[in-house]
Amino acid sequence: MTVDVLHARRPLAQSTARRDAAHFIDGAFTQGTSGKTWQNTCPVDGSLIGSVPEGGPAEIDAAVAAAWAALDGPWGRMTVNERTALLGAVADEINRRFDEFLEAECLDTGKPMSLASHIDIPRGAANFKMFTDVAKTVATECFTMPTPDGNGALNYALRRPRGVIAVISPWNLPLLLMTWKVGPALALGNTVVVKPSEQTPLTATLLGEVMNTVGVPRGVYNVVHGFGPNSAGALLTQHPGINGITFTGSTASGEAIMRQAAHGIRPVSAELGGKNPALVFADADLDRAIEGTMRSVFSNCGQVCLGTERVYVERPVFAEFVARLKQGAESLRLGRPEDPATGLGPLVSEQHRRKVLSYYARAVEQGATVVTGGGVPEMPADLAGGAWIEPTIWTGAADDAAIVTEEIFGPCCHIRPFDSEEEAIRLANATRYGLAASVWTENLSRAHRVAARMEVGICWVNSWFLRDLRTAFGGAKASGIGREGGVHSLEFYTEITNVCVKL
Repeated sequence: MTVDVLHARRPLAQSTARRDAAHFIDGAFTQGTSGKTWQNTCPVDGSLIGSVPEGGPAEIDAAVAAAWAALDGPWGRMTVNERTALLGAVADEINRRFDEFLEAECLDTGKPMSLASHIDIPRGAANFKMFTDVAKTVATECFTMPTPDGNGALNYALRRPRGVIAVISPWNLPLLLMTWKVGPALALGNTVVVKPSEQTPLTATLLGEVMNTVGVPRGVYNVVHGFGPNSAGALLTQHPGINGITFTGSTASGEAIMRQAAHGIRPVSAELGGKNPALVFADADLDRAIEGTMRSVFSNCGQVCLGTERVYVERPVFAEFVARLKQGAESLRLGRPEDPATGLGPLVSEQHRRKVLSYYARAVEQGATVVTGGGVPEMPADLAGGAWIEPTIWTGAADDAAIVTEEIFGPCCHIRPFDSEEEAIRLANATRYGLAASVWTENLSRAHRVAARMEVGICWVNSWFLRDLRTAFGGAKASGIGREGGVHSLEFYTEITNVCVKL
């Protein structure tokens, strides 16, 4: 399923009103009782967006209690058709308020509106409608079996909601990746407590208004803001009233959540870090390979879990590829989200910029050649307070260098030549991660052969970021556990009871 929608856009420069976030618990907005808040700032220029309340034990307890009340009450008594009709209305209301969601998303992230209007908001809405189809149409199994008396028995499976789901969502695609979890969870009859990233609180809050507008029962969708350790995130994942945890974020955070989920034996679905390779063979259509690699390396300022940070190019076309990718990187225009000419926004925060810049420094220290970038760009005075960084390309680093082995999550990549198909496969798989890969070749046999040997959850051939939402999505190795999407979401968001009837 692909979505491509254009919408009118209001300049962020005209959006000067302060936007304070709030918890959304049991159908009502609240600042909570902890008294703790933090300041949410825009990464474009460092300006204040508003304050965000930090949830504590009281807020988490209230949200979980509200979710259970809805599950035991009106939400749990709805038919699948009634439930999915409401979720279809949620998708329609997101699209009706498209510009509000677009503005909130770009304020929090700084990403270009041209990107968010094509990907983040339409896909965020589509996640609700797509999973209503799954909930209504996917069947369970049924078997007959012989018995000693000759009358037989009938076995059939029933699916029931898992219960209250904790949704821990990331900051890079805040609405899209949150609704990717909330959509199937609600379609299959669960209720949720969402802990959005502390850096991107606005669209999760705004979705609460949508839930109330279309008549979703209170307590079905709850939001508690906060941080991870010693804050709302840890309190939520440790809460005994949570039946399952779905998380997108770093591998280190995923490991911590899995340890917490072990208490009470709660299942976890986790999409974690990546160090994704692209393999470009000499017979590839270089125009398509350059265009695809430009997007996979630099889209969303490199802050995409599925993005490419390692590029392996067959030696006969290596020099040309490096030169053309350099030209493409240097043509990217940095600017405000509302400017249609903007090709690259800022990183999400100054803290994240310090992390990415530390890798820029280590690359030089470890002997890499800087093809382009490697620092902080000079920006106009009105943007100087933003978390801007240069798109960067390296060559010549050793295979065990930090920029080759560790996830950076910035607009950068290392390009290395290879001389054979076997070498390319070995280099691509030489990582603890296994989220995604791209293979660029016009040789059909090679495409299938190489893709089958990639130790990843998804491998694209002559493309990047195409996603059919019916297919399995997740990571291998240290990139995650479990699969979601289509029927695969049923496995996580429902429990199966087998009914055996003696005839």
